[in-house]
Amino acid sequence: MPQAHHPRRGSMQFWPRKRARHSLVRIRSWAAENKAKPLGFIAYKAGMTHLLVIDNRPKSLTKGENIMVASTIVDCPPMSAVGVSFYKNTSRGLQKITSVLAEKRAKELSKLVQLPKKATKNLNEVREFDDLRLLVHSNPKLAGIGTKKPKLLEIALGGSKDEKLAYVKNILGNDVKVEEVFQSGNSVDVHGVSKGKGFQGTVKRYGVPIRQHKAEKTKRGIGNLGSWTPKRVQFTVAQGGKMGYHQRTEYNKQILQLGLDGKNVTPKGGLQKYGLVTNSYLLVRGSVQGPRKRALVLTPSIRPNEKMTKEAPEVAYVSATN
Repeated sequence: MPQAHHPRRGSMQFWPRKRARHSLVRIRSWAAENKAKPLGFIAYKAGMTHLLVIDNRPKSLTKGENIMVASTIVDCPPMSAVGVSFYKNTSRGLQKITSVLAEKRAKELSKLVQLPKKATKNLNEVREFDDLRLLVHSNPKLAGIGTKKPKLLEIALGGSKDEKLAYVKNILGNDVKVEEVFQSGNSVDVHGVSKGKGFQGTVKRYGVPIRQHKAEKTKRGIGNLGSWTPKRVQFTVAQGGKMGYHQRTEYNKQILQLGLDGKNVTPKGGLQKYGLVTNSYLLVRGSVQGPRKRALVLTPSIRPNEKMTKEAPEVAYVSATN
């Protein structure tokens, strides 16, 4: 009889299995960049489509031929730069010194989101600092997703300290467009919160096998809670609980196309459960986490795949049907 092989179902890579605290993710690490520009962009997932592209992978069996590729439409209304936060290196790491808010900002912004209370009025008043980050917010009104409350996020900048300060002086109070941050062919990491599934049992949550019809007490459940000793339930035992709405990162997703007008990817009646894409958009290879209308944060790849082509394949056809 062959040796029984029964690996544990349900990944232990993500633990604790808990819900995200906020619908907009935290970015803990930023990729290195020499050019002074934002290292991230807040966008909204609009839906999926399929493309016909000319395969440009050098070692592919279908090189030079038309292949079908699934892609995600990401709606990218411009972000607004409303402030800048200054940091200083300490024994405990980076600590915030002060913030500077832009004089030109939306009147209703302070009612919708919580802005820094202790803020310096002028950029020139800040003398000693080691790093600075741009405080931006999204504009969901332009996306037409049915919400007015913008997403507020601090985004790191590339370049040296002096280049960052010069960039901030020019951009503060103005809009940041996606074409200023990314280009077609770039490799990006997509940070977002996955779909929430609510309370689920062990079969759906951990993929444990359904027991046979002669099983005692339960069918869609585990046989026991573990050994007698130690006299407690181990955390590795599969049990029912809340599932989904987790913060996740999709690494190394290639931007297949950057468009300035959404007419090419929007069907006549609009995208299902989203509507019309009227802003700049990105077509990202493959799928990304989260439902439609979920806010995503796109950043340059922190560990890029060297085998990925630097240039985006030529798009021959975009399906504009649901």
